[in-house]
Amino acid sequence: MRTRTPLTCTLALVTASLLAAAGCAKNDSGSGGADAAPRTVEPVAGCGAGSWTDPADLAADRRPARCDKGTPAPRPLAKKRKITVATGTLSAEYVAPLQVAVAKGEFAKEGLDVELKVLPTPDALPLLAKGDVDAQWAAPEAAVMNGINGGFDIKWVAGNFSPDPTSKSGLWVRLKEGESAEHVDMAGRRMGTMIGKGSVIAYPMDTSLKKHGGGLDKISFQQLGSADVLTALQNGGVDSAWLLDPVWRKVDGDKRYAFLGGQPVGEPLGGLLFGPTLLTEDPDAGVAFLRAYIRTVNTYFAGDYKSDPAFVTELAKLMKIDEATLRSTPSMRMDWEIRKGTTDRLQQAYSDAGVSEGKPPVPEEKAVDRAMYGEAVGHRL
Repeated sequence: MRTRTPLTCTLALVTASLLAAAGCAKNDSGSGGADAAPRTVEPVAGCGAGSWTDPADLAADRRPARCDKGTPAPRPLAKKRKITVATGTLSAEYVAPLQVAVAKGEFAKEGLDVELKVLPTPDALPLLAKGDVDAQWAAPEAAVMNGINGGFDIKWVAGNFSPDPTSKSGLWVRLKEGESAEHVDMAGRRMGTMIGKGSVIAYPMDTSLKKHGGGLDKISFQQLGSADVLTALQNGGVDSAWLLDPVWRKVDGDKRYAFLGGQPVGEPLGGLLFGPTLLTEDPDAGVAFLRAYIRTVNTYFAGDYKSDPAFVTELAKLMKIDEATLRSTPSMRMDWEIRKGTTDRLQQAYSDAGVSEGKPPVPEEKAVDRAMYGEAVGHRL
C-alpha cells in the first residue's frame, strides 16, 4: 500500500471536507447545471465573430476573444444581488480585472454588489460547494476535481489569462555552485508554492522539472502564503518557487537565480469557479457577473493595457504593489475563454503527482461550462 505524503493527506482532508460540507448542494444526478432547461441566447451588440474562438485552437499566437469597448452592455437584474467571491490574493495581477470591475462600477451596472474576500483555496472550496460563497477566483485544482468526482456542483466557467511570450512568470530556482539556467539538477529540491502538487501549475511545472532531472515525484513541496513564496526563496527557506507576475521581477537579472519555464502561452489555467448558487439557483446573476467581467476585459484590458501610464498607476494602487515593478512586466493576455482539453492535461499531472486519489478522470463536460460566457457574448453553443 502506498504511503501518503503530508501533502496528499492534506488534499484528502480537503476533499473529505468538501464532500461533507457540500452534501446539501448535490443533486440526484450529480450533473448540476447540466439538467437545467436551455437558456435563450440572443445576439449581443458589439460582440461579433471575434467574441468567440474555437476552444480546440491551442496555438500560442491565438488572439483572445474580444468584443468592442464597453460591451457587452449591462442588463441590470430586476433585484439587486449580493455576490461574494473568494480569492487567494488581491496582489496578483491576474485578479486585477475583478478589482477594476468593482472599482469602476461594472458589477454595479448589472445590479450586483460584489465583495472580494481573501481566503486560501482549501478554506474557500467547502464554502463554495455549500453555497456560503458564490464564486471563487481560482482554478480547477486537484481538490476541485476530486470534489466534482464526488458528485457535487462546482464548475470552471471562465478563464483568466495566459502569459505574454516574454513573461518569466513560472518556475524559478536558486542556483547552486556550478549550476546555470541550462543545467540545474532539480531532483531533491524543495519547492515553495501556494498550493503544491495539487495546483494547476503542476502541469507546466512537471514539464519544466523533467527537463532538469526532476519531476513532481522527485521534489518536495513547502506550502506558503502568497506573500511568503518570494521571501522563502530569497532567504533560503526553499530553493525553488513558482513566481507570478510581477513578483518574478524581484529576482530577474540576479545571477543567483534562474528561470526554468512557465505556463503555456495561449492557455489559461484558472479563472472563475461557480458553485450551485450561480450555476443552478440564480444563473441570471451568474451570466450578469460574467457579462461585467467580460466588459471589464474589453474596456480596460483588451490589449497592452500597461502602455497607459495612468492606468498602471491606478492598478498599482488597487493591487497595493510597487508601480515600478508592475510596469516592468509585460501586459497579461486577459482571456475569459477556456481551451479544450485543459482539465484533461491538468488531471494527468495530478495523477503523475499522486494527488488524484486513484479515481477516474473527471470528463471535461462535468468540470467545464462555457455556456454562461457564451450567452454573455451572444454565442450559442
